[in-house]
Amino acid sequence: MTSKNKQSINFKWPYKTKNYVLFGAGVFVIIVGYLTMYLGEVDSFQSLVISPLLLLIGYLVLIPYALLYNK
Repeated sequence: MTSKNKQSINFKWPYKTKNYVLFGAGVFVIIVGYLTMYLGEVDSFQSLVISPLLLLIGYLVLIPYALLYNK
């Protein structure tokens, strides 16, 4: 092979520290959501409102934002 055919590939990892912090916060919120669901009574406000909101915030806001954030 000649030197003309060789190409160098530079790959930069797109995730920085803030992405990992946001992802960790999302995982933490999801764990707290499952714990509040587990610890609450079956028909309580905690199990029916607070826990699903925490899970939605974790799964649909924090995790996607952590993966898509780029600055």
